[in-house]
Amino acid sequence: MTNWNTTRDQATIKVRAAVARSDASWADIAGQLARPLLWTIAALLGSHPVPAELAEKVGALLELDGDTVLALQEQPYRIQGDELKSDPTIYRFYELLAVYGPALKEAIHEEFGDGIMSAINCNVELTRREDPEGDRVRVIIDGKFLKYQW
Repeated sequence: MTNWNTTRDQATIKVRAAVARSDASWADIAGQLARPLLWTIAALLGSHPVPAELAEKVGALLELDGDTVLALQEQPYRIQGDELKSDPTIYRFYELLAVYGPALKEAIHEEFGDGIMSAINCNVELTRREDPEGDRVRVIIDGKFLKYQW
């Protein structure tokens, strides 16, 4: 479903502007769509195709034009290059994986055997945990284990 009037990147810009103009939070939008918060944000910012009925619902909720609603449904390219690493918050996830990635891999292999945790079939949750030394960000990744089969 290629839409040549509005690109997926342009749709992302329009969605960001519409959310800023609206009284709706990302959590409100996720609730309206009956989808998880992080999936909703990722999808509307271009990381997932939005199913047609949900794209129409978002279009009505955020007053998006028809071309933008179509662009939301397009299959995205998920690799965005090194400039993504320059964002301080995103860079910290790269840093976290650089430090703990090998340990996580070893622990997964020890616990589950030869395989991987799926990033396609996973759930991601983000919560705030109050702490006297400063609030904590809690990220839970619940991924399906996929055993290598030879």
